[in-house]
Amino acid sequence: MGFGDLKNKTGLKALDDYLADKSYIEGFQPSQADAVVFKGLSGAPAAEFVNALRWYNQINSYGGAKDSFPGVAKALTQYGPAGGDAQAAKKDDDDFDLFEPALIAKSSILLDVKPWDDETDMKALEEKVRSVQTEGLVWGAVGYGIKKLQINCVVEDDKVGTDFLEEEICAFEDFVQSVDVAAFNKI
Repeated sequence: MGFGDLKNKTGLKALDDYLADKSYIEGFQPSQADAVVFKGLSGAPAAEFVNALRWYNQINSYGGAKDSFPGVAKALTQYGPAGGDAQAAKKDDDDFDLFEPALIAKSSILLDVKPWDDETDMKALEEKVRSVQTEGLVWGAVGYGIKKLQINCVVEDDKVGTDFLEEEICAFEDFVQSVDVAAFNKI
């Protein structure tokens, strides 16, 4: 991996191409990767390298090559496109991997589970709800409201739907009167 020499146009072009769809060198916040690459530059990139200049100005607004950024610093050659130069980056872009995993669409769902009456054991109700297990379903935080249970879950959209959850939870007839979707957010 690597951008090559960031003090010449070839290296700057590789950095600019790399940052075309990224805000940072690695991840979604400034890290040691950004600090190392920032130190590798001789100054602000020319205006023709718009992505690299945008990134440079962003990192510079944090004070530049910060040692306080999270992560572990590696050698400059460890960051950037595979192959170490723009030509290798272009070659990698031309290769199409048929087995590359697709993006998995997920949603966060907040369910209101209403018990039959105020004497229903809410802890037992929560245990029943959490007993619903299937691939693509992860139960999260729970809250007890006035005569209801609110529980959050994250689902893979292609594998689990709200109808499935409502049917499975309503199957606990001794505990559950109804289930409503209180919030539904795409992740």
